[in-house]
Amino acid sequence: MSVVLYTYDWLPDFPRGFVRDLRVRWALEETGRAYAVATVPARPKSDGHRAMQPFAQVPIIRDGDLTLFESGAIALYLAEGTPLLPEDRRAEVTQWLIAALNSVEAASGGWMGLVLAERMPEFFGPPSTPDVVERARRNMKAKLDALETLMSGREWIAGAFSVADIMMVDVLRIPDVEGQLSGYPALADYVARATARPAFRKAMDDHMAHWRAADEARQMSRFA
Repeated sequence: MSVVLYTYDWLPDFPRGFVRDLRVRWALEETGRAYAVATVPARPKSDGHRAMQPFAQVPIIRDGDLTLFESGAIALYLAEGTPLLPEDRRAEVTQWLIAALNSVEAASGGWMGLVLAERMPEFFGPPSTPDVVERARRNMKAKLDALETLMSGREWIAGAFSVADIMMVDVLRIPDVEGQLSGYPALADYVARATARPAFRKAMDDHMAHWRAADEARQMSRFA
């Protein structure tokens, strides 16, 4: 039975490529699981969406009778019994997956939220003061400094490529596109190495194709 992956029906251009259904698509591609895509409305939020995800966020998956949300929990579930979560490294891989979310993404996401408030206050404002933004950037930089030291001696974060790398690299992609990895050669190489994998490329292609199809459907509805 195919997994059903739920994402938004449509979003504007700026978050595309970074919506967290991409992480799930990547894990599905790495594990060779077939999946179908279903959608929930981004605006307004629906009762049906909240019945599956109480915070009305994505991604969500359904696998048979199981409904699961939170990208980290979904990725761990999909990795179970595959080389992405080897039994002899389960604790270490899980540790780094959680670190990606709780330590690195908490810092980088906090900084990025402040940057977005400066750029698009109509969506994310009001902007914070420069000193608050700089403090958030320094907090992110402390996490990147530690990761740079670690990855200077490693190809992947916990031995062979694992579900922890899917999560960590996807978290690092935002600082990367924002130029924040320019002083971190090991991290920049790590991100480039992981995103060159065929499974990532397929996941990204399908992720972006979803938004193009959503644009076309939205355009057609205006003339219906």
